[in-house]
Amino acid sequence: MDNSTQESHLRSDNNSVTYDSPHPLYAMAFSSNPNPQHHQRIAVGSFIEEYTNRVDILSFNPDTLSIKPQPSLSFDHPYPPTKLMFHPATHSSLQKTSSDLLATSGDYLRLWEVRENSVEALSLFNNSKTSEFCAPLTSFDWNEIEPKRIGTSSIDTTCTIWDIERGVVETQLIAHDKEVYDIAWGESRVFASVSADGSVRIFDLRDKEHSTIIYESPQPDTPLLRLAWNKKDLRYMATILMDSNKVVILDIRSPTTPVAELERHRAGVNAIAWAPRSSKHICSAGDDTQALMWELPTVAGPNGIDPMSMYSSGYEINQLQWSAAQPDWIAIAFANKMQLLRV
Repeated sequence: MDNSTQESHLRSDNNSVTYDSPHPLYAMAFSSNPNPQHHQRIAVGSFIEEYTNRVDILSFNPDTLSIKPQPSLSFDHPYPPTKLMFHPATHSSLQKTSSDLLATSGDYLRLWEVRENSVEALSLFNNSKTSEFCAPLTSFDWNEIEPKRIGTSSIDTTCTIWDIERGVVETQLIAHDKEVYDIAWGESRVFASVSADGSVRIFDLRDKEHSTIIYESPQPDTPLLRLAWNKKDLRYMATILMDSNKVVILDIRSPTTPVAELERHRAGVNAIAWAPRSSKHICSAGDDTQALMWELPTVAGPNGIDPMSMYSSGYEINQLQWSAAQPDWIAIAFANKMQLLRV
């Protein structure tokens, strides 16, 4: 694919489709709404070092390999969104309409209703009792089992669990010694987080006084940037270290020692995503311009694990998402492009 071609906002072949944005891109999300009218919605967030940023809603048709911007559904967002995520459930009454709920994080957690031809800001969640300002949010995760819950992670060392139906904080935990960079739900009341303190910790809302450290960086205080919990096999999760070419695979039954380390990237890994319908497949992407697909063996060989497939974008890849509704497709973001890859 010729990355120098600029005449069109869209380029495609049989295995990839590219969307060119007017802005650098970072955050992305696939809708899980099964409504066929708009095929599959994809939200992309700009990464501009200014207050005013944008979230654009795109429509992807996998049959025609076409991506169409929906200008009436684009909206301004304060600061670059650190994460975007559509409502995870596919059986609620809302999901049977043409509407989608979209959550975004940045200065606050915000909830938006994406309608057929408009977007309405529904809620802004601020936990500060003493100020209209709060510490920036690094990430969040929407609980698939109990979608009324969203957990946020912040640079102020806390994780906050919101009941978005009532608009109240269910609990706030001082989760780490330093900034918390990511959070992921496992079960309805169990979540995990990673931090600049170099640890992966698991929390149970039924016992808020304790957390379990299941992994710590080999070099003290090497930050852990991202966390992905394997939804098809909750024994496993994956994390990445700052400026490291490794993807660390953890088994929560065997704390402290990784069950596998995927080390075929040639530069720092920026993003990871488990397959939505397979417990053995994970994708990673990074500064080496590559997205690597891995199949985890039952037992790793002495020379490590090789990826089963590889894709090169030509640019450092900042983000990736795997579509739950269309599991044959993965989205990667680099520069001002979002590219959909057929798995």
